[in-house]
Amino acid sequence: MNAEKAASKKKRKRREKEKERKAKKRKLAETMEPIEPPSVAAQPPTLLADYMSSMQAKTFSKMSGIELTDIQIPESSILDTTMWTGSRNLDQLVDFITKVLPTLRIRLSQRPKSNGSPTLIFVAAAALRVVDVIRVLKDNRLRGEKGGEIAKLFGKHFKVEEHAAYLRRTKVAAAVGTPGRLGKLLTDTDALSASALTHIILDLSYHDAKKRSVLDIPETRDEVFKTVLCAPKILNGLKQGKIQLVLL
Repeated sequence: MNAEKAASKKKRKRREKEKERKAKKRKLAETMEPIEPPSVAAQPPTLLADYMSSMQAKTFSKMSGIELTDIQIPESSILDTTMWTGSRNLDQLVDFITKVLPTLRIRLSQRPKSNGSPTLIFVAAAALRVVDVIRVLKDNRLRGEKGGEIAKLFGKHFKVEEHAAYLRRTKVAAAVGTPGRLGKLLTDTDALSASALTHIILDLSYHDAKKRSVLDIPETRDEVFKTVLCAPKILNGLKQGKIQLVLL
């Protein structure tokens, strides 16, 4: 009996120690701040140009090097955002635009002169992300009292023709959308103009359930390059220095 009691006591002590060890581990996990991995977008323009070229080559895999050079996003058009050391998530987007893109902030607060001619195109990977971005861009610190509308452009529930009609009758300061819908409006209609466009923000800060950004997902990557950045009026604007590309 004594041997059984001793064995039982040992088991109990082992269980208690195991509980203590797990509790300590849990407490340590709760106190440790999650470390955010460095963003690709935080690199200087030279490295970002290489990154964009490598992504573009995946989309146009059958093109030769010379052909790719013709449609390459020029390094000079990629804005240097290395001064920004904070998070690149939406909770700091207003501050990011205010500090890193002061010209854009001023233009967002001004009344657009023409319909369907935004100063900003914001490319987001998914419809829900578009909705979240619009909520931020409607902040009075950016739009003020006179700023134009923020266009919501994604395929769910709306046809291309409906979006085209909306843009033709509306003064928009920013067009926020998925690459598929933005691309169709840029290439298949004349409703989304680049005449007042100064900035394109490519949202690399959003990741799907598989931790993929808009350029990691083959479908959205192809849409970004084939129909948005390589749309003639956009690519020409980037090459001529009229449009700046911002990686968020």
